[in-house]
Amino acid sequence: MIGDISAIPMSNQDRRLVWKTFKLMDDAMKACQNPRLSLKNSPPFILDILPDTYTQLMSIFTANSQILRDNTYLKIFLENMQNKCKQMLKLFKDNDIFDELSAARRSLTKFSLTFSHMLFELKSEFPNGIFVGDKFRITKREAEEFWNRNFPKRTVVPWNEFLAAMLTLDKTRPISQQESISLKATIDLTNDDYVSNFEFDVFTRLFYPWKTLIRNWQLLTTSHPGYVAFLTYDEVKRKLEKLSNKPGSYVFRLSCTRPGQWAIGYVAPDGKIYQTIPQNKSLIQALHEGSKEGFYLYPNGRNKDIDLSTVIEMPQADRVKESESGNTCPFCRYEIKGTNRVIIDRFNPTAPSIETELVDLNDLKAQMKKHIKQRTISKESHPQPSPRITTNGTTNGNEAAEVPVGSLIPNLTPPVIAPPLPPRNSVVGYGEHKRSPRDLNYVNVTENTVPAALLDSRTISIPSTHAPALPSPLIPIPVQAEPVNPGQSQNRMSSSQAMEYVNTTDIGEQK
Repeated sequence: MIGDISAIPMSNQDRRLVWKTFKLMDDAMKACQNPRLSLKNSPPFILDILPDTYTQLMSIFTANSQILRDNTYLKIFLENMQNKCKQMLKLFKDNDIFDELSAARRSLTKFSLTFSHMLFELKSEFPNGIFVGDKFRITKREAEEFWNRNFPKRTVVPWNEFLAAMLTLDKTRPISQQESISLKATIDLTNDDYVSNFEFDVFTRLFYPWKTLIRNWQLLTTSHPGYVAFLTYDEVKRKLEKLSNKPGSYVFRLSCTRPGQWAIGYVAPDGKIYQTIPQNKSLIQALHEGSKEGFYLYPNGRNKDIDLSTVIEMPQADRVKESESGNTCPFCRYEIKGTNRVIIDRFNPTAPSIETELVDLNDLKAQMKKHIKQRTISKESHPQPSPRITTNGTTNGNEAAEVPVGSLIPNLTPPVIAPPLPPRNSVVGYGEHKRSPRDLNYVNVTENTVPAALLDSRTISIPSTHAPALPSPLIPIPVQAEPVNPGQSQNRMSSSQAMEYVNTTDIGEQK
């Protein structure tokens, strides 16, 4: 295990530190490989943890051989690894270590848990062998703000400094000296008298929500008989086997394989033992729901359970304000027999809604009725026959006017464009000049007036220009003429000669 370190260029002081750490890890591996131990290959399995830790350290030194010059965290890690290996090797001086039920064997299991936490922490701080530094992200937003405010750009802080900052969180719930020792045992998973941002992240994920963090920790650890610290899956199973005749008995522990999550072991109604990891909910909520369902009734076999209903925090989506007569229907006032879970989304003014579309349609109908009424009144006040728009853009005075409704409602529908007329032969106009065959953009207009109700804001005013008269069957659409531009003839045509072709394209250019 220690042969590869000689090929990595580093200072003599750093090389001695790394070499000594690897040597102690190698001694611990050989001691745990003793066949008399009969270690079970179940998490946390120390014979897998130590080689994985060695591999991770080698990837770190390979990526940056000078990392120990200015990386405080890694120095603390190596020194802690040396101390833990020395303490564990002392257990093998006594033959009690080979007894599975001895205190020495229990201590060996606890060291395995500590080495497991150290490996998880090392991989989190050095993913792929690269140090993340201040880019490490704490899961809970309030917890990240607390760490950055009190320990900016730091990966690890001494325990006393961390405790002083924690005491400012909830001054109404002071932490006693005895509780501070228990708090250190819960947070300082690697037991090195320091707290890393990784350990703080695990702690806040275990005991969230943030605003009641300390209260939650006190309730679930020092005050709860179901909490079992530093127990493994197999140890929880052995503990609950003694309570198999009492369904509803349960204990909970920190997960060995998923840092930051809880594992709950319980005796099912059929007497079998199960262990589960709650997902997407706090431990308090999981225990409260399990108690109501009859699974978590007796913490560690005790007859009296802890009532968590007073501290359970309901999600905001499940909260509604109940009025004084909230037990009756707001419409019929009959008594409410049952309830359904509802989720109230935040109002989004940009999202389209059916209600808005219905309101717009109602407004459109009201405006249409208003304009139709105005048109009817206008007809009564002007008894002369109104021109009707024909399919070729001309009008016929012998038929009633039929104007599309959309043209009466400004800004609601796009303007109606007259269909193009077929080309006609050129006609000699005034001044003996000829026009080219009629362009499709020409429309038929006149100066005669029509009822105001038939004209909207899109009526085009055009100058009077000379053009050949139309055949008698065509009666043009009347428009209002503008004064003649300077330089044009001041002679106006008679009403019978006022009909003329106008190129709307040219009109647009004149504007």
